[in-house]
Amino acid sequence: MIIKRDFIYTPKGKSRMLHIWLPDNYDSSADRYPVMYFFDGHNLFSDEDATFGKSWGMADFLKGWPKEIIVVGIECGHEGDERLGEYSPYRTKTGFLSRQAAMGDETFRWITGEIKPMIDREYRTYPDRACTGIAGSSMGGLMALYGVTRYNSVFSKAGCVSSSIIFCLPHILKEIERASIDPDTRVYLSWGTREARGILDPGKPDTVSFTYRCNKAAASRLQRAGAAAMTYCQVGGGHCEADWEKQLPVFMDYLWMS
Repeated sequence: MIIKRDFIYTPKGKSRMLHIWLPDNYDSSADRYPVMYFFDGHNLFSDEDATFGKSWGMADFLKGWPKEIIVVGIECGHEGDERLGEYSPYRTKTGFLSRQAAMGDETFRWITGEIKPMIDREYRTYPDRACTGIAGSSMGGLMALYGVTRYNSVFSKAGCVSSSIIFCLPHILKEIERASIDPDTRVYLSWGTREARGILDPGKPDTVSFTYRCNKAAASRLQRAGAAAMTYCQVGGGHCEADWEKQLPVFMDYLWMS
């Protein structure tokens, strides 16, 4: 069951759609459920809602997945570069992030201070950090990594799919280094060979890809901080929902089932 409801994005005073998945037995039981929050919620469930006409196929995945969970997809702004600003935790000196408003932390204060309390109040959830995860792709993947680091007291799990960390690697590494990270933290970091920058030998993408080195650096820093981190190279994977859909069983099982 998918519920759509508007919710005011307080930093801008604008409405943002929430796409909320409830397990099929939600209405017929009194059970409580863990919650996974996703960025770009419009791309999760419906091809009709998806920006490029192809969703993650999240509903079909969840129907066949053995763990029952609530998924909250948080839609971004769609005017101009709103999404980039809302999903930018840092403003860099150069590159495209230098031109963004860097509202990522405001977005997380909105999620942790307003959306999550509403979800925990109005739905039957397990509200503790052990039962709360965050995920996203591209800029949403960067935000998921930032969130599990800066807001580690809220999120114990993060799916960082095709994350845009290459544009602000020094910032996110410093963020991890100065954070207080609970050992009960699990992070998934992935990239596809068709999107990886710096590939000189397609037969050995992991040896020459700058994208690989950035993700491995983040994983190593997380592991030194005491967290568990998994890196995943999707051979033939590109920067699109069709390929991210194929990773759903990989990272959802890693974060929640192992």
